[in-house]
Amino acid sequence: MTLREKKPALILVDIQKAFLNDAYWGGNRNNKNAESVAGTILHKWRDLKLPVFHIRHRSSNPKSLLYNLNEGFEFNDEVKPNGLEPIITKNVNSAFIGTDLKKQLDDENINTLVIIGITTNHCVSTTTRMAGNYGYETYVISDATAAFDRVGVNGEKYDSELIHFTSLANLNGEFTTVWNCQKLMSEL
Repeated sequence: MTLREKKPALILVDIQKAFLNDAYWGGNRNNKNAESVAGTILHKWRDLKLPVFHIRHRSSNPKSLLYNLNEGFEFNDEVKPNGLEPIITKNVNSAFIGTDLKKQLDDENINTLVIIGITTNHCVSTTTRMAGNYGYETYVISDATAAFDRVGVNGEKYDSELIHFTSLANLNGEFTTVWNCQKLMSEL
């Protein structure tokens, strides 16, 4: 059975304009083309008429780039919803907490998820972990996700590539299967 025959849902997590501001999030973002790769995947999903769910983060802090009145709250131009696709707004890391995402997936009998978005180590990871715990067959697409540099508990700096690939390694084989876009396309 191909992945397409499983009627997988594409979950786009927080692909918002705010994440184009490297300095605000810690600098040195990896995968600068993650939005472009996400757009390629989204267009393929639409061509195949498979279900799509757009997730966005809304901060309660008016100074946050993700506050709903700030431009950063808007979806990135590469992956704008088409008006027919559900938009789910969350205010925590997981797309499942405080939203009806699980209900919508279950109502459509969806049990396979492909997750893309920003950032790998925060909302993508948290959403993926919950999806795995709920029993969904889950795939994360490595080149359609991105991370920023992080500062450790002792002030040490961790490079975004290390954060990205360590996050994916922590998820792979336990909560999800990690593929790149090319592998995803070959499985559809």
